[in-house]
Amino acid sequence: MLIFNRDTWQEIFGSIQKNKARTIITVIGVLWGIFIYIVLSGAAKGLDHGFEEEFKGVAMNSMFAWPMQTSVPYEGFKSGRAVKFKIDDVRILKAKIPEIKSIAPRIVKGGFGGGAGSVVYGQRTGAYSVYGDYSIFSKIFVQKIYNGGRYINDGDIKDSRKVCIIGEKTKKDLFAKGEKAVGKYIQIDKVFFRVIGVKKFEDGGGMGEDDDITIPFTTFRKLYNTGDDIGWLAIAAYDDADVLQLEEDVKRVLKEIHQISPEDERAIGSFNLGEMFAKINGFAKGLTFLSLVVGLATILAGVIGIGNILLISVKERTKELGVRRALGATPSEVRGQIILESVFLTTVAGVLGIILGALALMGIDNVTQDSDMPYTNPTVPIPYVLGALIIMVVLGTLIGLIPAQRAVSIKPIDALREE
Repeated sequence: MLIFNRDTWQEIFGSIQKNKARTIITVIGVLWGIFIYIVLSGAAKGLDHGFEEEFKGVAMNSMFAWPMQTSVPYEGFKSGRAVKFKIDDVRILKAKIPEIKSIAPRIVKGGFGGGAGSVVYGQRTGAYSVYGDYSIFSKIFVQKIYNGGRYINDGDIKDSRKVCIIGEKTKKDLFAKGEKAVGKYIQIDKVFFRVIGVKKFEDGGGMGEDDDITIPFTTFRKLYNTGDDIGWLAIAAYDDADVLQLEEDVKRVLKEIHQISPEDERAIGSFNLGEMFAKINGFAKGLTFLSLVVGLATILAGVIGIGNILLISVKERTKELGVRRALGATPSEVRGQIILESVFLTTVAGVLGIILGALALMGIDNVTQDSDMPYTNPTVPIPYVLGALIIMVVLGTLIGLIPAQRAVSIKPIDALREE
């Protein structure tokens, strides 16, 4: 076979050596194309991985809604009326909006500018935010409980048990180093609660902190006499639901319940995590697409450069090719040598570009490891890399056909006359 023929490779390397500068410049052009593709695609993937890691315990199709003040008079009510969500809102929302998968009412003492709960353990005291939650909240935002503990369950809610989960920082503040917190009793606003778990911070934005305390919602209601009031709602939609439409539907139903004007945009606040995730994913996909377009365009330009070099090489080797033809070289052998040279240069450029791209991504990963930005593990899937390399080889083969056909079209007698 031509590819295993020693003389063929000697001629290929001889041709490359005659045009070193041009060959190196053109190879760099092809190399740069796949390098750009690898780096930009990897950077987009690193952003994607970073946000997945940052919010790994958060339902992607989720949102919050909280009450504010009305800004429009409606049905006899003046503007400026304080809206208050009620526990029955949960049932109505679930009944009217089938796209809701999970909904968790929440309430807090100490958050959003309110007075914190007074907590005592032995001789140590502190003031911490106290959250009232249902067990379903852990299905929307995964709670990482360690030290052999657990999260609130349905039995705790049903029986209004005096149990609590404390944040990691809360444990460090109240307990001695190495002391086990689970099973111990602490006082929250002069009422004893048994610690059933220690929570590690995994989320933010009003979802909880390292220095907070969580108790069953029903227990919170009795402890602070909040009645049917709730602070805000954490809602998760089914995966195939339109979370933007869900947000509109939730606000619409809540306005109906609390007699708020449909045109009032200030009465109910909301934050849509699903929308944020969609924007992040869209940006990452856009960056990946951009890397593909720019990379392919650069690769194509470089491959065309290789074709031009080979055309020049064929022109310079007209007499040599004529002698080969006169000595019995078949058109397929001449054509195969030119195409093989094109594929070889393209493959070498591609492999070098992949290696340099991988090294660049390793450098980016090292630089961003200790940063606060949500960015981690910038990589490109192996199938994508191999696909890019295959495309380069195919392009190299196709572009090599042009100078190869030019070489085959040279008649031996005309070539021998060439000066």
